[in-house]
Amino acid sequence: MDADELLKRYCAGERNFTYVSLHSVNMSEVCLAGINLDKANLANTTLSQANLRGANLIEANLTAAALWRTDLSGANLIWANLKAANLIRAKLNQVDLHKASLLKADLRLADLSNADLSGANLSGADLRYANLSGAFLAGANLSGANLTGTNLSKADLSHTNLTKAILFKTDLSDVDFTEVDLTKVDLYHCFVSGATLLERSLVEVG
Repeated sequence: MDADELLKRYCAGERNFTYVSLHSVNMSEVCLAGINLDKANLANTTLSQANLRGANLIEANLTAAALWRTDLSGANLIWANLKAANLIRAKLNQVDLHKASLLKADLRLADLSNADLSGANLSGADLRYANLSGAFLAGANLSGANLTGTNLSKADLSHTNLTKAILFKTDLSDVDFTEVDLTKVDLYHCFVSGATLLERSLVEVG
C-alpha cells in the first residue's frame, strides 16, 4: 500500500491500517485523526503539520520521522520507536508514550503537558523549552537530555534517571524529588519553588 491508497481509503471511512509500511513517504499536512497505525513502519516518513489526534500508534516505528508541528494530541504511542525523530513544536499533550523510545529525539518547544512518559527512554533527547508540565515521567530515562528552559512543573519524576542531564533555567516548581536520585545533579540554576527536596539536595540548590 502506498500513501495515496491509504489516504483514499481513509477518506472513504476506513481507519484500520495495522502493520502498514510507508517507509520514507511524504504525508505532510494530511488529516489522519483517529487512524489505527498499530505496529506500522513509518521510519523516515514526513508527517509534518499532519493531524494525528487520537491516533493509535502502538509499537509503531517512527525512527527519524519528521513530525514538526504535528498534532498528536491524545494519541497512543505505547512502545513506539521515535528514535531521532523531529518533534519540534509537536502537540503531544495527553499522549501515552509509556515505554516509548525517544532516544536523541528533537522535542524543542514541543507540548507534552500531562503526557504519560513513564518508563520512556529520553536519553540524549533535546527538550529545550518543551512543556512537560504535569507529565508522568516515573521511571523515565532522561540521562544526557537537554532540559534547558523546559517546563517540568508538577511533573512526576519519581525514579527518573537524570544522570548528566542539562538543567538550566528548568522549571521544576512543585515537583516531589523524594524518590529521585539527585546525586551529581545540579539544580542551582533551576526554578524549584514549591518543590519537595531531601535535605542533602538543598546544598545543590543553594
